[in-house]
Amino acid sequence: RIAEAALEASWEFMGHGFLQGPMHKLDDQKAAIEQTVEALRSFTGKTPKGWESPGLTETYDTVDLLTGAGIEYVADWVLDDQPVEIETAHGPLVSIPYTVETNDITMMALQHHSSDELLKRATDQFDRLYRESEKITRVMAISLHPYISGVPHRIGYLEKMVDDILARDDAIFMTGSQIADWFTKAEAE
Repeated sequence: RIAEAALEASWEFMGHGFLQGPMHKLDDQKAAIEQTVEALRSFTGKTPKGWESPGLTETYDTVDLLTGAGIEYVADWVLDDQPVEIETAHGPLVSIPYTVETNDITMMALQHHSSDELLKRATDQFDRLYRESEKITRVMAISLHPYISGVPHRIGYLEKMVDDILARDDAIFMTGSQIADWFTKAEAE
């Protein structure tokens, strides 16, 4: 079911940094962003539309550099369960929802929770956002890393989480680009 959900969402690549390291500590942020975008473009044949900075780090210049490199959305701002538009020197940039609360690195590697914590936390998060979405659309971010959630003692909980969400007829999986496109169209209407 995870593979089916992934195919339905049309996997995409997001820029994240050529080397893992905080954006605010780079000597040349612009060059690092361009190097990352070019590496992804040469590997996939597509320019990435989205970006998530290592460690969610930015400087005051990051959003301008990202839009200058053709990035359309960013997942660095942990601020809401709805997208927001950020004005930059090169036009608008959509901030899509992101959370550290349903991130397997936070739960497993940093907080050292048991293998079933992702399922428990994601279920509680989803149920709350689902109820709130009766009045206004909500987006639930789930950040997964195969080397953490894909291991044998955790994968079953991930599969159950995906199955539970897919069991709701009116809940869907979307990529960052799909969320940004939906938001942009909704804002234009």
